[in-house]
Amino acid sequence: MTAFLQQLLFIRPGWLDLVEILIVAFLIYRVLLLLRRGPGMYVLFGLVFLVGVYFLARVLGLVLIRGLLEATLQYGAIAALVVFQPELRSALSRLGQSRMFQMITLTPLVSRLEGTQVVDEIVEAVEQLSRSKVGAIIAIEEQVGLDEFCESGRPVEARVSSHMLTTIFTPYSPLHDGAAIISGDRIKAAGAILPLTQTPIRDRSLGTRHRAALGLSEETDALVIVVSEETSRVSVAYRGRLDVGVDSARLREVLGGEARVSGAAGTKSLPSA
Repeated sequence: MTAFLQQLLFIRPGWLDLVEILIVAFLIYRVLLLLRRGPGMYVLFGLVFLVGVYFLARVLGLVLIRGLLEATLQYGAIAALVVFQPELRSALSRLGQSRMFQMITLTPLVSRLEGTQVVDEIVEAVEQLSRSKVGAIIAIEEQVGLDEFCESGRPVEARVSSHMLTTIFTPYSPLHDGAAIISGDRIKAAGAILPLTQTPIRDRSLGTRHRAALGLSEETDALVIVVSEETSRVSVAYRGRLDVGVDSARLREVLGGEARVSGAAGTKSLPSA
């Protein structure tokens, strides 16, 4: 009996083993949270089912099924990279945008619009669009560049002004359906196409513009403002969260970097995870 217990001593975990187990468990938890937002979870269930069938085929000696599954799972890593490409891209983007990484790289956590006249111009434009019930989506570039999304629209290269923004989103104009992208005090592009989020949104009053705003906020650190043409409500998307029903005072705070992640009173916060 003593010899048996001595043989089991090698599996006695030390404090480093416990730390490693906690880190792995946390990573698995984060991966599951990431997959839960989209169709990736169902793909994961399918892969788990195939692995279970494979081991069952080995136990029962089903040679044909075992051979087919071995040939399929042989390229499983490559297939997983293709299938989970959106989730992996979002995860790596979120890792680069994390506060810990920004502290290491000394990246500022404030908005580029802080202390400039651009804030007043954007707020005035949003107020006019909301009063007129004109739909709009405005993406404000921060640390992560939005050049790839600018290429899907038309270059503008004009100074930010309320008149220019309201003109861009005038109904039936060539650029009103896409997004206007702002970098610093310049409007870089208009009519840009943004990626749609895969997060299920239960509120049916939130349309394609809101899905596009969430999608861009999940992939980059951009701040995205949406004006609904149906309800005239103003929404703000940032880091995968959507605040619905933002008033002018709240919008000014957000643009100034004073309130960014947590929702304010009177707004409806829709997390993407």
